[in-house]
Amino acid sequence: MFSNRRLRVKAESTRLLPPAGNRHSLPDMLIAWTTVATPDEAENMAAEAVARSLAACVEITGVVTHYRWQDKLERAEELRLTFKCLAEQIDALQAFVFENHPYETPEWIVLETERVAEKYLSWAEANSKLPPL
Repeated sequence: MFSNRRLRVKAESTRLLPPAGNRHSLPDMLIAWTTVATPDEAENMAAEAVARSLAACVEITGVVTHYRWQDKLERAEELRLTFKCLAEQIDALQAFVFENHPYETPEWIVLETERVAEKYLSWAEANSKLPPL
């Protein structure tokens, strides 16, 4: 199922950096979540966030959400976007999500990472910057 190259890369990238608090005050990477209603909304938001270098990676997964909206119990099948971004990108990513989100009150949750594999963080840093003009 996995290529030998992928297994080799996975084994080589398991070295973890120390917890962020031991290096400096800001975490290197953040994880942010939002949900949308349709595959098109999810694909467009994910692709645009990566194209604008606001996130290194965006995962899209299906979820079932139960919540209360305007005093009514609701159930919705949604798509969760999980953004993996560098700390310096979070303000611009948040502005992008709020400006482009189809919901009146979008979910927006941001978590600090405790540890990130060194090679993954290097990849994220290299792929989160706009190429020179």
